[in-house]
Formats: sequence, structure tokens, C-alpha cells
Amino acid sequence: MPHADEAGYSSGNRRGCLKGTRGDLLLQLERWQKDERDHRVLWLNGLAGTGKLTVAQTFAEISFADGRLGASFFCSRDCEDRRSLQMIFPTLALQLAYWYPQFREQLPRVLRAIRGIGRESLCSQMEKLIIGPLKATSFHTLIIIDALDECKDEEPASAILSVLSRYVGEIPQVKLFITGRPEPRIRSGFRLKSLQPITEVLRLQDVEHSSVDNDIRLFLRTGLAEVAKTQSDCDLMEDWPSSSDIDIICKKVAGLFICASTIIKFIASKYHTPAERLALITSLPQSTAHEGKSGINLLYTQVLEQAFCDVDLDEEELYSHFRATVGAVILVFNPLSMKALSTLLGVSDISIALCSLHSVLKLPENKAEPVQVFHKSFPDFLLDPGRCKDRRFYVNPSVHHQELFLSCLSTMERKLKKNICNLDNYASLSEVGVLYTHCGAKIVSRFSPFSIFSSKFKAPKHSFKS
Repeated sequence: MPHADEAGYSSGNRRGCLKGTRGDLLLQLERWQKDERDHRVLWLNGLAGTGKLTVAQTFAEISFADGRLGASFFCSRDCEDRRSLQMIFPTLALQLAYWYPQFREQLPRVLRAIRGIGRESLCSQMEKLIIGPLKATSFHTLIIIDALDECKDEEPASAILSVLSRYVGEIPQVKLFITGRPEPRIRSGFRLKSLQPITEVLRLQDVEHSSVDNDIRLFLRTGLAEVAKTQSDCDLMEDWPSSSDIDIICKKVAGLFICASTIIKFIASKYHTPAERLALITSLPQSTAHEGKSGINLLYTQVLEQAFCDVDLDEEELYSHFRATVGAVILVFNPLSMKALSTLLGVSDISIALCSLHSVLKLPENKAEPVQVFHKSFPDFLLDPGRCKDRRFYVNPSVHHQELFLSCLSTMERKLKKNICNLDNYASLSEVGVLYTHCGAKIVSRFSPFSIFSSKFKAPKHSFKS
């Protein structure tokens, strides 16, 4: 039977969470797993770089130690067999057969009946390799699928989730733990009618910030202590790194575990002293250039390439639209909503450019709320041609500031009118002073394209209506 050799939790060199970190989150996962009354599917939803893999790895290790883990599949876009959807169910079935003798007794019948099970449809694989044997045995177990978004999938809603939604009701004794970025096809899959009611969604970005910061502090202290040990020939102070240095880095990474990890790798360079490298990081707390060299650039490149790999639009039109829209998001002085961005750019719907970027942007369900960048390293990456090597995604600041300026003028031309506030006849400026303050100088001064004019903005001497 075809299968992916390195897909199980115990294969490869994947690392789990550092001891002492993610305690509350792991406890929550354990409670979900043990409570038979709870949702039978849990989606750990995390933005790029928030540590989904390490959480899944640790949870798999804990579950295996408790005798609850039946099978696991850790997807990876870097491995052919681990990004293939056709490999998931055969691999899970093989692991279940290894650990459960009663399941193992059922499987040969399927394999004798269907010689080319690896070429069967996902529905057929699920029904014959997983559902049939599980219904015949009825044991309780846990199945983990990590990084589902990294599999090659051409369906508008995740093909795996579509199949699960069809059959999961037939195996009530099985719990499913699935991780993945909040990309469109994954979100659509979990909204399927039969899957949504039994699914609990846990968002890593919603975990209390103080808890994440404490975990990152411990992660940094432990990692940098290892650096100090491996470079014992360097003359480091006893209290290196200082608490203030850790605070600066913690604030800089803003909850992004991959950013903290790349900082440690940067400081651990064998060609430089740790103190010098740490000083480079702490002396420029607003810069993310050093982290980019250690892995952030590759992460963002992968996110963008995957986001638009199957969008059915003219390539030049698509990427021009992407640059205009994302350029507006990362360059405006104050964050704007999707609705406001559409008005500003004169585009009827900007969702095509933004809906695939849930991994790097905060896209609220309410389109009247502002679209925000999750971490400063993302705009830093897009605005630097030395880091964003793919010119399809590079946002040229000078070009896009000019486009924003022209968009502002165009919006004013379309929207401004006489008596825009609909005031009564003969209303004087003194009677609407507060209104003038908010609708006049302050608003103008806050729009970056017009900030050069703010010092010359004067109140009219005649009536406000004029």
C-alpha cells in the first residue's frame, strides 16, 4: 500500500514546544481530547509563523504517551509524498493497523479487493481504508493532520475536509485534530454544513498576549543560553543577555515564534561574536532585516506564491491588482477597512487580492473594520527589493505613494460636494467648531498624502456651509 514514510509524528527532526511554554494551550487540547462530550473535530487555526507545527508535534507526543494517538500525518510542501492528498488516508490506515490489531485484521480484505488503492478517489480511500475498518472495530482514538494548507489542492473547499464532512458522522469514536493556516479553501472546508457543528476552532492569534510573551521570553533565554555554551571562547558577561535586551526582542517579534527563532539563529552565527550580533538586533528594534536573512523572507515568499497559484485571472492584471491593494494596506497612515479601500482605489471588490492573505493580514469578518498587518516584517519584506526577489509581489514605495495620492484626489473629486455635512442654512463656523475640528484640519493632517498641506490649512472666514 502506498504511504508517506516520514509523515508520522515520530519521523524526521521536528521539534516540539520548549518545556514550560504553551502550557495553557496544551492543557486546553488535552481537555478537548479527553472530553467525549466535546466537539469531535478541532481546527488549530494559526497565522504564518505562530508555531502551529511545534504545538501539533508536542500534542502528538503527549497523546501517544497517554495511549490515545492512533495516527498522524504531518503535511509538507517540501516533500512530494507529504503534499499529496492521495497519500493521507493510506498512511493513516497503515499507522492505525500498526497500533490496533483489530484494525489490522480488517485491512487486508480491502487491499485484496482493490489492488490500486493509492489511485482511488479520496472518497473511496476514506470509505474503504478508514471508515469500514473503524466501524467494524469501534475503538476510540485520535487522528492528527498537521499543516493541511501545505497539500496541493485544486478544490475551492479543501478536498480532505469535504470528504471528512461526508463520512465523519459514521465514526463517532474518533477525534480529529487538524492544523492549518486560515486560507480560503481551509476556511470554506470547515464551514461545510455537516462539519461546522462538530468543529471547534482555536485561533493561536487569540491566545492571551501576556502568555505568548512569557513563552517567547523563556524561548529566547533558553536559546541564547545554548548559544553562549556553544561559543564558550567568547567573552560574554555573566548576565548575558540582559533583561532589557530580552524585552526589546520580545517587543520586536510581537508574538511571532518564527521571528524569535530566526533571531536566535542570527545571533548564533559562527563567524561573529554573539554580543555583536545581539547589539545589531537591539540597536535597531524597528528593523526586521536581520530576521529576513534567516528565514522570514522564504516564509512570506511561500505564502504569497501559494495564495495566488490557482487564481483564474490574467497574471499581469492579478499582480498589478495585488500590488495596488496590498500597497494601500501597508502604506496608508491609518488602517482602512475593505469598504474604504475599495472606495479609495475605485475598485468594486478588493477581496480577490486580500482573501488569500489571511496568513499575514488581519482580515476582519466585518468589512467596515480596518485591515491590519499581523507583523511589521511583512510590509518590510514587500517594500525591500533586496528581500522580495519576486517582482510580482514587490511594492515600490515611491510608485505606490504617488498612486495613493492620485487615488485620494480622485476620491475627493467624486465625493466632495457643497454643504457635505448637510448643515442648516446660515450656520456659522462658531456654531459648529467641534465639527470643524474633526472634519477639517485633524482629518487632513492625518492622511499621509496630504500631510504636507496640513500646516497651511486655514478655516474659512465665511459660513461653514460655503
